[in-house]
Amino acid sequence: MTQLYPTIAECIGNTPLVRLQRLPGETSNTILVKLEGNNPAGSVKDRPALSMITRAELRGDIQPGDTLIEATSGNTGIALAMAAAIKGYKMILIMPDNSTAERKSAMSAYGAQLILVTKEEGMEGARDLALSMQAAGKGKVLDQFANGDNPEAHYLSTGPEIWQQTQGNITHFISSMGTTGTIMGVSRYLKEQNPAVQIVGLQPMEGSAIPGIRRWPEEYLPKVFEPSRVDRIVDMAQREAEDVMRRLAREEGIFCGVSSGGAVAAALRLSREVENAVIVAIICDRGDRYLSTGIYDEPK
Repeated sequence: MTQLYPTIAECIGNTPLVRLQRLPGETSNTILVKLEGNNPAGSVKDRPALSMITRAELRGDIQPGDTLIEATSGNTGIALAMAAAIKGYKMILIMPDNSTAERKSAMSAYGAQLILVTKEEGMEGARDLALSMQAAGKGKVLDQFANGDNPEAHYLSTGPEIWQQTQGNITHFISSMGTTGTIMGVSRYLKEQNPAVQIVGLQPMEGSAIPGIRRWPEEYLPKVFEPSRVDRIVDMAQREAEDVMRRLAREEGIFCGVSSGGAVAAALRLSREVENAVIVAIICDRGDRYLSTGIYDEPK
């Protein structure tokens, strides 16, 4: 009888793909967004978080009761904290101290221990500390930046879902790039189905600070990243990403974070260049984890 009901882990994925109604304006293109905030812990990172832990278990790399360590800017940390709670692991998360209060609180709610590095040390410093703690025997680093189980989760789930939901009609895929796991896995799957599908990656313009995405220094470029899998990279200004984020909430009823606003801003730009296209952008999380920043408080 109990097997009729899913576990929380089985509720990850199969997120809605919805059509934008007002932002695109008069166009022959269809702009679709995948609502990854509908995952249990609220972001696209639920997929690789569970994948990295489950696959490490299957390989015998970890077992329940072990301590896991990860550097994160937010969404992966929340997702890993949830996955660790589901699976029975202790979780240590290392993050810059300028991460939002909502993110810190969500990680703590799932039982994770937080270690903060300075804003100046940033994600690079968090990654270095995670590896030094592992070397000191304090736990095992999953390393989302170099772990093939990260993009594999999207190759096995996000990519196939998008292909099926668009009935194979997708022409362009747009994703913000942080660890690059999402864009790597989805690109691999979609290109196998149709090599003509264009893959567009989003990075912040120099001087812009968009939570969750980065312009990585060469020495910190994620090892999972394969440049050949991205056809085009768009530099996004922080202001444009924030403006479209607010418009998504006010004009489309889609409440999301800044990187998602950037992805849709890139989709709107692209839509002005092409015709009869089916453009899919990832809405990677929900907007409620950014409210304390005041980013939604600007006048309407």
